[in-house]
Amino acid sequence: MTASPKIKLRHIVPSMVTVFALCAGMTSVRMSLEGKLEIGLYFILLAVFLDAADGKLARFLDTASPFGAELDTLADFFNFGIAPGVLLFNTLYIGTEHANLGWLASLVLAVCCALRLARFNLSGKTKDVTLSKDAFFVGVPAPALACLALMPVFMHLHGWQNTDWPVLRAIYIIGVGFLAVSTLPTFSIKHATIKRSQLPMVLIASVVLVVCLMVYPWPTLMVANCIYLASLPFSYLSQTKQTKALRNKDAHSAH
Repeated sequence: MTASPKIKLRHIVPSMVTVFALCAGMTSVRMSLEGKLEIGLYFILLAVFLDAADGKLARFLDTASPFGAELDTLADFFNFGIAPGVLLFNTLYIGTEHANLGWLASLVLAVCCALRLARFNLSGKTKDVTLSKDAFFVGVPAPALACLALMPVFMHLHGWQNTDWPVLRAIYIIGVGFLAVSTLPTFSIKHATIKRSQLPMVLIASVVLVVCLMVYPWPTLMVANCIYLASLPFSYLSQTKQTKALRNKDAHSAH
C-alpha cells in the first residue's frame, strides 16, 4: 500500500482564505435574511477583501494551482453574484408590489456574474477569450460588480429610505450586470504604477480612505462607486488611444 503524497501547509493557505471568503458570503445571506442589513454588507465587504488577499497570497507563496483557481471562481460567484442579489431583494423589494421586478434584477445580476466568471475561466485556457488587456480589464470585475450593484442599499442606509424608485433601481442593477459581461475596458489597479515621489501622497490618501470607510462607510462607498462609473469613459478612451498607438507602431515597424 503506497503512502499518500504529502503537501506543504503553505500550499493550502490561499484556499483556506478563499473558504473564509465563502463563509463570509454565506453569513452575509444569513444576516440579510434576519434583517441585519449593515452586518450583511460588512460581510460582503470582508469577502471582497479576502478575495483580493487569496490571489496575492497564492502568488507570494508560489502556490497557485488549478484547484485554487476553480475554488476561487465558485466562491466569487456566490459572494458577488448571489449574496448581493439576496441582500438587494430582501432590503428593497420583498413584500412590495414590485417584488417580481426586484427578483428579476437579482437573477440578472447573478447570471451576469456567472457568465463573467465562466469567461474568466476560459481566458486562462484559450487565447480566443481574454479578460485582461495590458492595464485594463475587459468588463467590470466581480468584486466591483457587487459593490456597484449594492449602490441602492448604500443609499438606503445613508438615509434615503423614503425615496421609492423600484423600477429605476431594477434598471440600474440590470445595467450593472450587463457591464460585467460587456467588452468595455476598465482600469486595472493590478497594473497601475506611480512615481516614487508620489508615494507619500498615495499613502496619505489610503489612510484617509480607510478612516472614511470606518467613520462614514456608506457615503464613502457611494462616492467610490460614482468615481468608478465616471472612470469608464476615460478607460475606454485610454484603451482606444493605446490600441491606435500600438497599431501605428506596428505599421511603422512593418515599413
